[in-house]
Amino acid sequence: MRLVLKMMRKYWYFAIFAAVFMVAEVYVDLYQPKMMAVIVDEGILGVHNGGVSNLQLIISVGIRMVLVVALGGMTGILSAVATNMMGQSSGNDMRKACFEKAMHLSFQQTDAFSSASLITRITNDVGQVQRLEMQLVRGLIRCLMFFAGGTTALLSLDLSFGVIVACAFPLILIDVIFVIWRTNPLFLMLQKALDKVNAIMEENVNGIRVVKAFVQEDREETRFEAANKELVDTQFTVQMLLSFLRPVMNIVLNLAVVGIIYVGSVRVQEGAIAPGSVMAAITYISQILNGMMMVVMIFQTLSRGLVSAGRIQEVLDTKPAITRRKSAAQAGTGPQAGTEQLSSSPTQTCTSQLVSVSDTGTCQGTVRFRRVSFSYPDNPRHIRVLRNIDLEIRAGETFAIIGSTASGKSTLVNLIPRFYDVRSGAVEVDGIDVRDYDLTVLRDKVTVCLQKSELFSTTIRDNIALGIPDASEEAIIRAAKAAQAHDFIMQQPQGYDTPVAEGGMSLSGGQRQRIAIARALLKKGEILIFDDSTSALDLRTEAKLFQALDREYGHLTRIIIAQRVASVKNADRILVLDHGRISACGNHEQLMTSSPVYRAIYESQINDGTQTGQGVQISEGTRGNGVHPGRDEAGKEKGGVL
Repeated sequence: MRLVLKMMRKYWYFAIFAAVFMVAEVYVDLYQPKMMAVIVDEGILGVHNGGVSNLQLIISVGIRMVLVVALGGMTGILSAVATNMMGQSSGNDMRKACFEKAMHLSFQQTDAFSSASLITRITNDVGQVQRLEMQLVRGLIRCLMFFAGGTTALLSLDLSFGVIVACAFPLILIDVIFVIWRTNPLFLMLQKALDKVNAIMEENVNGIRVVKAFVQEDREETRFEAANKELVDTQFTVQMLLSFLRPVMNIVLNLAVVGIIYVGSVRVQEGAIAPGSVMAAITYISQILNGMMMVVMIFQTLSRGLVSAGRIQEVLDTKPAITRRKSAAQAGTGPQAGTEQLSSSPTQTCTSQLVSVSDTGTCQGTVRFRRVSFSYPDNPRHIRVLRNIDLEIRAGETFAIIGSTASGKSTLVNLIPRFYDVRSGAVEVDGIDVRDYDLTVLRDKVTVCLQKSELFSTTIRDNIALGIPDASEEAIIRAAKAAQAHDFIMQQPQGYDTPVAEGGMSLSGGQRQRIAIARALLKKGEILIFDDSTSALDLRTEAKLFQALDREYGHLTRIIIAQRVASVKNADRILVLDHGRISACGNHEQLMTSSPVYRAIYESQINDGTQTGQGVQISEGTRGNGVHPGRDEAGKEKGGVL
């Protein structure tokens, strides 16, 4: 309810306009029965004119009724417009606030909500809250005025009509309380069932190629049918309960009308009231009971809307897990705010512990892990993925990481841009703990290129320029050429302006990876991380890419994660990870001599290549010369088989 009231306070002027115009509309509706009573009693029956009809009165009062009804219609339109302005404006704010919060949540927080649930909250739940706000402003005023004003007007005709209201009201109240009591818990179940349906739809739309490749359409249809049945069953239960409301209300309404007619006929015979007053009383009792029916619908909307508001508030109240440490925030930002000198590499030292957006720093590209251990937050057993990692990556170095599956390679590099925070120890960039950085500054320094290349539904140009929207044409082409993407881009129908399908599905895996690499190179971060991002490239293309990196981006610190020894063999240093621990570190020649784990990986790839005929040829070439292992500078294959 806090969220609803906050949004309504923000757009209070729309709410006031809507309420004022609604009061005017209801007043007109309440005034009409009295005008009709005058037409019947005085114009038609001539109760006070000796039983003689008065056509002139009928015409004049009829014209006034038309004008009053027109005025009521106009105020109703204005009330609806103001209500919709309030609802749409607040809904727009809620959607933007939820999306902004979702963009700043950490990976584990996004996983905890699930992407499908976040989508449901930003779309369906926001819509439910909008409807609640509109009902509270427009519907609640209308039904309360009908109940209060209609009852007052009814009793003004004859107090004996109050007996009918007193008998009808408890019956309706019991019906309302019963339905709300039974349906209220179901609305949360309904939204969760909708989350599940959306999750299955999202998985299958994104993974449609896998589903078709493994001929699992029937299995996925069964999964969807089960989730959809849960949603339908919950909706059916809610609608069945709500279906009792209107029939009971109609029964009570008709019984009340019969009671009004009976009591009214008795009072007419007694000469206490005129027949027109009985007609007006029937209209008033209908308005009273219809107002109560509207209250029922409002309570239904209120129950569902409050559930949705709570789900939205849960997102808005979630504090991002990745934030600057409190001590750093209190100290301020910039070089002048440094509180302690921290040593980094033996060759470079930074004198500022804190970095602001305006501070470019003097150290570029050094990374230091100080006894780092890490376990994922959602792991109930807190199994450590990394254990006591202590290493230093020098500026401008080509540093490779290799290891078996689940050895912690990607986890290690994810700690550098603070996708996750360490459990113990510290990760430093340019001698500064990453937790003391402004996130914008840190992530401007670090560029990550992932194995799964996420492309957006826009042009190739816009995908490459994602990190630098105002990048020049020359810079975009230079990055694309270095990434070996320029040639295939120019073969596209519209070149760099060719639209990319959702998820990049209009391109091959290798093309998507090259566009993602071009995007990373255009950003020009001090530290460039390739997380197995060349896995879809053939060795010739990969060799050309590494040559371009050495030639044009050799000043950057490059961290390369790969499964193939051929991809890392020429790195300055290679880190071998084994079950989250550092097994060895050195160049290829050193590791072949000193590291059984590295040698086992090397030999397993030799055996795989020999047996399958898909081996890659490799030589001992010069490390760091930009030539891909297994090829000379002309790209010709050299001796030796891997």
